[in-house]
Amino acid sequence: MSAGRLGIGVDIGSTATKVAVVDADGSLVHAELMPTGFSSVDAAERARATLEAAGFSLCAGDARLVATGYGRVAVPYADKVVTEITCHGLGAARLFGDEGTVIDVGGQDTKVIRLRAGRVIKFVMNDKCAAGTGRFLEIMADRLGAGHDELSALARSGEPTQITSMCTVFAESEVISLVGRGEPRENIARGVIESVVCRVATLVGSAGGATPYYLTGGLCDNELVVELLGEKLGAPVATCPEARYAGALGAALMALELE
Repeated sequence: MSAGRLGIGVDIGSTATKVAVVDADGSLVHAELMPTGFSSVDAAERARATLEAAGFSLCAGDARLVATGYGRVAVPYADKVVTEITCHGLGAARLFGDEGTVIDVGGQDTKVIRLRAGRVIKFVMNDKCAAGTGRFLEIMADRLGAGHDELSALARSGEPTQITSMCTVFAESEVISLVGRGEPRENIARGVIESVVCRVATLVGSAGGATPYYLTGGLCDNELVVELLGEKLGAPVATCPEARYAGALGAALMALELE
C-alpha cells in the first residue's frame, strides 16, 4: 500500500463502477473499472474487494473515501457522499484545466458542466431519455449485430443514414426498418453515431458551453465520437484514457480534504 495520506473515490454509475486512488499530492496512483451490474450494493462490495486486493485498506487511518454517482448511497463504508456533478467537475479540472466545458456521456445520462476557475458554474443533464447516451449506442449496436468497437469501425466507412426518432424505442424500430430495407450496416452505424453526437451537441448548446471542450465518461476512447463532436461544436474536444475516471478522481480528491 502507498505510504502517506490517501484519497479514494468510488463512482457507481448505472453501467460501470469506477475506483480511483490519489496520493497526498493528488496524483492518481490506482484506477479500476468494473460493470455495475443489477445491484449498486453488490457493485460497492466488489469495489471494496478490489481496493483491498490492490493493497488499499479502507481501515487505514490515513485513508478517506468519498462515494459518488448513481449508486453513491449504496456505499456504506464511505466517509462522505457527494453528487456526481461536483466530482466530475473537480476530476475534469484536475485532468484538463480550470476553465471550459465538461461533456460526460454516461450509460444512462449525459451531463454538461461548465467550469470557471475550477468551480462548477452551470450544468445541464439529460436523464429523462437514453437517446444521446452510451446505452443508446449499446442498443443500436446490438440491433446491428455489432460490438461497441465494431460499430465505430463500421460507421467510419459509411455514409450517414438519418435517424429521425428522438426516442430510443422508436429509433430502435427505425433501425430495424432500415435493416429490413437493405440499408448497408455501415450507413446505419454512421447515422446512429451522428444521432448521438447531435443530441450531445444540442445539450452543450443549452448549457451555453464554451471552449475548451473536454469529453469524459465511457465514450472518451471512441475516436469517431470525439472527432464528430468536435466538428459539430466547431472546436476540438480534448480527452484522455483517464477521463472515464473523472468522477471517481474528483471524489478521491475530495476525500483528501476530509479530516
